Amino acid sequence: MILQKARNAFKGGITKNIDFRIQQLNNMYRMLTENEKQLNLAVEQDLSKPHQEASIYEIEFVLNDIRCMKQNIRNWVKSTSAEKNFITLLDETFVKPEPYGVVLVLGAWNYPIQLSLCPMIGAITAGNCCILKPSELAPKSAELLKTLIPRYLDPECYHVINGGPEETTELLKEQFDYIFYTGSTRVGQLVREAANKHLTPVTLELGGKSPVYMDDTVNLEVACRRLLWGKCINAGQTCVAPDYLMCTKELQEKLIPVMKKVLKEYFGEDPKKSPDFGRILNNKHFNRLLSLMKKGTIVIGGDHDEDTNYIAPTVITNVSPSDPIMQEEIFGPLCPIITVDGPDDAIDIINSKDKPLTLNVYSKKNSVIKKFLDNTSSGSVCVNDSIVNLSIDALPFGGVGKSGIGAYHGKYSFDTFSHKKAVLVRNYAMIGEKLGEARYPPYSPTKEKYLKRLIKRRQNLIPPHMDYVAMFVCGFLAAVIVQAILHFAKIKYF
Repeated sequence: MILQKARNAFKGGITKNIDFRIQQLNNMYRMLTENEKQLNLAVEQDLSKPHQEASIYEIEFVLNDIRCMKQNIRNWVKSTSAEKNFITLLDETFVKPEPYGVVLVLGAWNYPIQLSLCPMIGAITAGNCCILKPSELAPKSAELLKTLIPRYLDPECYHVINGGPEETTELLKEQFDYIFYTGSTRVGQLVREAANKHLTPVTLELGGKSPVYMDDTVNLEVACRRLLWGKCINAGQTCVAPDYLMCTKELQEKLIPVMKKVLKEYFGEDPKKSPDFGRILNNKHFNRLLSLMKKGTIVIGGDHDEDTNYIAPTVITNVSPSDPIMQEEIFGPLCPIITVDGPDDAIDIINSKDKPLTLNVYSKKNSVIKKFLDNTSSGSVCVNDSIVNLSIDALPFGGVGKSGIGAYHGKYSFDTFSHKKAVLVRNYAMIGEKLGEARYPPYSPTKEKYLKRLIKRRQNLIPPHMDYVAMFVCGFLAAVIVQAILHFAKIKYF
């Protein structure tokens, strides 16, 4: 019933109006600013997330996304001219973005506001209707979104459905025009299988083991601050968090005391008492992380408390690529260190695994950076920092292979939720008809030979804007010819 309601709204054409889309974005902006305390509290209750992390990485991140969309929407919705060739010289060729229709957004629990609303914002900006299914693992946030969204957004076009795996399974049986999912690779595969039954296009924002390589050219203290900041945000429960660190044995010995110093600066002697360090989502994930700590040598941290799902920031050495901690995405505050001989050794380890969502390279050597860029494949690369690439509107965020399909953020969100409709508008100019009349029956060897030559000439693309020059030249020559004919015919003209 809700899907049909949204489909009827889309067919009515209201979401294609640009002013309507901007109004919905303004309404969502008000929803966030007017209810910021409630939203922060819901996130903190769901995840024990520090207040600043909830405020910045949930609310402010989404507000910035809205600002970006509002600033650019009128340019993005415009058709873009396509390059012309010999055949289309006198015609119009352009690409027109149009909304898909009704979009399903499946949010994630680790950033329950950001990862629900940012895709939805992209869908709204592109002119779609949207049904949001927040994660049931962040129930306070999900319930609050269900309460607030109908108050601020058009209730015919935008809907929230709460529930667990059963509700999600039922939703996926329906035929949507686009599906956007954020979560695990395992569930992502199920989403894609369901979408394939209806040939529905999807974006899958998944995860994987995002590696870090560090060499001895860096400022160790700055590098450790950036690395451990990325590792400890949301207690390590971030899809682009650094997963494991690779460095030489000599650098490892220098790193460990610096890492201890940085963690003490961040969270004091006992991170459990720090208001700035979060907790693991639930007991299931807590026990999974404990099992990953059994092999290797814990050189920092290791403390844990089952009653509060607390695991301290933990650094583990003597780790082998075959150990359990290296077989799955960690998604927690554990940092295993694998010693390597150098960048080539690290690249071999990276390429032995599924393509990661992001790759972090800490080095001042351009040759080392280039080696990783040229010899590995990942959704993104962040050099000399962690996670911040996620916040750059001008960069697409997405995976490759098992770390995801498609990308979003900034204009990439608009493009993700827009079908690119190719348009050719031909005219009835005689010169164009003469050029192409050999395609018509009756066929002949002469026509076939002519068409082959014409098709080859199609590859000689005319540079952008040169089509106007060519048309001017053609028009000028035509005028000269007409004047010459009239002159020789001795006809008076003005």
